[in-house]
Amino acid sequence: MDGYSRLVAWLKVLLPLMAILLLSTLFLLSRNVEPVATLPFANSEIDERVNEQQITRPFFSGTTNGGDRISLSADTMATRSGLNNEAAELSAQIDLVSGTRIILMSDHGQFDMAENTSTLAGNVVITTSSGFNLSSETLIADFDSLMLQSPGTVQGFAPFGTLNAGRMRLQRQETGSNAHLVFTNGVKLIYTPQNKEE
Repeated sequence: MDGYSRLVAWLKVLLPLMAILLLSTLFLLSRNVEPVATLPFANSEIDERVNEQQITRPFFSGTTNGGDRISLSADTMATRSGLNNEAAELSAQIDLVSGTRIILMSDHGQFDMAENTSTLAGNVVITTSSGFNLSSETLIADFDSLMLQSPGTVQGFAPFGTLNAGRMRLQRQETGSNAHLVFTNGVKLIYTPQNKEE
């Protein structure tokens, strides 16, 4: 037997032995890991997820009876027994037939899919493409008839100045007509004249 054949014969024995030694050191030197300790959920979060149905980043879209386009989205939406769908970081975009765009944002809210209504609450911001930037604590929206109303005070900026009112309503009087913002209950307006360049 020549030297090359002897070398190959020895390597056939030595290489598998070295592989076994390397694998055994991997298992001997590895540290113990407790799988329960590494779960990224707290017990309260697990209980919440078990007791309720939750959707992450839901998105709904549709049209009103008058043809206005509506899209709704949220960070999370959960359904609890006996309550409406509760959403966090709720936002809506309404594109009116007239061309005006209305954007609604709030910290949280409820959405009733059967009635097609929503209640936005907590730092509600109402922005329109016509120049209104308003805030309120609560806004109730009926998407079938396109009626938005704030039962509480509204304050913010209008294209013609600063505005405060006890209540606000956006409503279309009849199908096909333009929707209008109506302010009531002690309206206070500070008019700011616009500088027109000639």
